[in-house]
Amino acid sequence: MPTDTAASPFERVGGHPAMRAITDRFYDLMDQDPAYADLRAIHAADLAEMRIQLPLFLAGWAGGPRDWFEANPGKCMMSAHGGIPITPDTAGQWAEAMTRAIAEVDLADREIADAMADVLSRMARGMVRD
Repeated sequence: MPTDTAASPFERVGGHPAMRAITDRFYDLMDQDPAYADLRAIHAADLAEMRIQLPLFLAGWAGGPRDWFEANPGKCMMSAHGGIPITPDTAGQWAEAMTRAIAEVDLADREIADAMADVLSRMARGMVRD
């Protein structure tokens, strides 16, 4: 486990490769596990663009390169998902799938990874609009 406490969470979990691995596992779960069918149904048929965008968002959110934020000035997760009907059920499915993805990916710092999963889960549940 890295001991450099000055390193960002992005660096501590493994940088861009880690963010891509988390994202790939997350979308694979969403595509393959029927437990996430309602969540999958509110997404585009083709997830290719999301597989590009989510790891960039996660990188900047976790203290790494802010490419997503620079390409999307003034955009936040609430505005990015403004037209999507997020229910308690779909928010819970997102949180569970992301938590599973983070748990199932081999990351450099498990303590930071678990903290990221917790914060992302709370963020997802905070986006409910029903």
